[in-house]
Amino acid sequence: MTWWCGAVRLDDVRGFVFDVDGSLVHRGSDFRARPLPGAVELLNAIRASGRPLVLFTNGSHVGPEAFARGLREDGLPVEDHELLTPVCSALSYLARRHPGQPVIVFASEATAGRMARAGVPLADGEEAEAVFVAHVDEVDLDRMVRAARAVSRGARLLTANYQRGYWGADGLVFSRGAMVTAGIARVTGARPVVVGKPSKAAVREIGDRLGLPGDQLAVIGDDLDMDIELGRLGGSRTILVRSGISGDVDLARVPERRRPDAVVDGVEEVLGWL
Repeated sequence: MTWWCGAVRLDDVRGFVFDVDGSLVHRGSDFRARPLPGAVELLNAIRASGRPLVLFTNGSHVGPEAFARGLREDGLPVEDHELLTPVCSALSYLARRHPGQPVIVFASEATAGRMARAGVPLADGEEAEAVFVAHVDEVDLDRMVRAARAVSRGARLLTANYQRGYWGADGLVFSRGAMVTAGIARVTGARPVVVGKPSKAAVREIGDRLGLPGDQLAVIGDDLDMDIELGRLGGSRTILVRSGISGDVDLARVPERRRPDAVVDGVEEVLGWL
């Protein structure tokens, strides 16, 4: 039995939050984005209505400006200020909770550099007061040991993403950042603090960017555990698109508290609800 619900009212929604991969685009083996049917039209229609939007990706290998530029080059119209990544919410979290404190960062060179330019003191030893894990291509096990020792002595373990992965050209792409986070968590017994999707840190970052409370937003994405949960954390209306990772999920087997407010096969169906 497939669970389903009809259209939701969106004319009174004041802002929109979109996932990227699996929701607005699919990526080929070359990692280039192919906008899904209706994606371009939907973003343009929302802007034409005078309402703001953001795209929140859990990708953390490049900065939001580079991410937005790549999407524009591939045909999806998005401005730099409309793109959020977990690094955005991580920087805000660190500024609030660990201002000026040294942080061990597992991330791409571009992301580590961005954090340093934002004023985060980068550490490499047990003196760190926090450990932040984003996407990594390779990992130094000795550095993981030093991070684990820092966490064992009280450093906070932060992660951009603690879900299995995201939807790619050939299905699920496993999250390397989640693998590193899980390794440190396993040997230290620490509970990672997620600062990407879904988290209160991400909800706060979205609210700050759009200038709107969560209950005035609609969150649209393909991942039940990331996107829909993000919306529920913020009290937003939620729409699950079946064009990505949760495409085969039988929502009849999902507890009611975790279900979206509406389900569509693709974002083009949302156009008629605006």
